[in-house]
Amino acid sequence: MNQILIIDDDPAIQILLKRTLHSQGYEVSVASNGEDGLVLARKLRPGLVLCDWNMPKMNGLQVCRQVKATPDLSTTIFILLTSRNALEDRVEGLDAGADDFLTKPVEMAELKARVRAGLRLHEANRDLQHQKQLLEEELAEAAEYVSSILPERLTEPPVTIDARFIPSRQLGGDGFDYYWLDSEHLAVYLLDASGHGLRAALPTLQVLNLLRSRALPKINYYQPSDVLRGLNETFQMTHKNDKYFTIWYAVYNRVKRQLVYSSAGHPPALLLSGRSDSFIQVQRLKTPSLPAGMFPDADYIDECCEIVEPSTLYIFSDGIYEINQSDGTIWGLDPFVQLLTECRSKNTRDLDQILEAIKAVNPKDYFDDDLSLLEINFD
Repeated sequence: MNQILIIDDDPAIQILLKRTLHSQGYEVSVASNGEDGLVLARKLRPGLVLCDWNMPKMNGLQVCRQVKATPDLSTTIFILLTSRNALEDRVEGLDAGADDFLTKPVEMAELKARVRAGLRLHEANRDLQHQKQLLEEELAEAAEYVSSILPERLTEPPVTIDARFIPSRQLGGDGFDYYWLDSEHLAVYLLDASGHGLRAALPTLQVLNLLRSRALPKINYYQPSDVLRGLNETFQMTHKNDKYFTIWYAVYNRVKRQLVYSSAGHPPALLLSGRSDSFIQVQRLKTPSLPAGMFPDADYIDECCEIVEPSTLYIFSDGIYEINQSDGTIWGLDPFVQLLTECRSKNTRDLDQILEAIKAVNPKDYFDDDLSLLEINFD
């Protein structure tokens, strides 16, 4: 049975409301002032609170704001008891978080109806909250699984790779991998499926498994554009599947020191060359094409660049720079490029320090989208 809490400094009102609601089978508690009522509310976690607006010390609006600010009372329905009928008073009450109003003197039939309606809403809110919690737990498990299949750090020269993956609360479609195709050629890629949740994560997992097992038929895995062509043909959008993904894929020849790359609607990879005590050259590596899965006849091309010593390649998803600022603007790619350039000028090759700088520009304590960052050092 749902608990109901009455907060009113008038003993006669307390008795009348408690007797009426108790006769309807409800479990009812009473407090004579706002302070005691708030303590009881936090202790009992009632389904519904009936609170007088005009009380000394702490009035009904103040109690309401405190109740609505308490996470454990997020589904509690708050009804203000008031003799005020002016529109501006109702607006003030709603702004404070009140869910409903009862006008004094209280008519008993209306009281019973509004309590029944309020408790139905409380039950619905509680069910939704439970489902949300279950969904968040499932997404957390999925994010943990995605993290578990991502590659370990590559620590053996002539190429070292470090990576970070921070899933959003909703879980997005980020995924990446890197491995030696043979003793001379290193493949590296990062993809980002559209949307959020499991529907975004599943295509990413499929791509990771296909490329890792080299299960795409008639594909030259040494030619990035051919890999993207195969993925585009395999993951075409249909009326049952509206997902597409962006991807940046490259093969590095360590003998020739050449990087061949191709991209499908993905942000450019950033190649930073030069020592910390000299001019830092920044190249944005990207080829023009549509995301994989959009059109069956999409065309993908390769580009090639020489890797001079020392150089660092950064590959990332757009979640790392599309950060909503407090003023409504987006942080953007250019400030991110500037951050990486400054870090290299300071001889900083620490992804954790870079991520801390990115978190500092994020006004939230979480990211709205998955965040992935690969750092490939050519020594």
